[in-house]
Amino acid sequence: MLRPAVSQILTKNESSYSFVVAVAKRARDLSEIATADRVLLEEKPVKTALEEFAAGKFKIREDVSLRESSLNDC
Repeated sequence: MLRPAVSQILTKNESSYSFVVAVAKRARDLSEIATADRVLLEEKPVKTALEEFAAGKFKIREDVSLRESSLNDC
């Protein structure tokens, strides 16, 4: 699979920072699962996580209240 552009994966209301954090968390989960099951991964966990988000298997859930509270702190 070709690397999809971040703009193709994100909707207009999602931040790229949230996307990077979500991909990193999913990649960490994949790595931990493989380690626990003693499975050798064929691809890097980050690539697999990115492909899963691009395919729509996972979505980014942002807490809007956190965004609003950080704006009020300024």
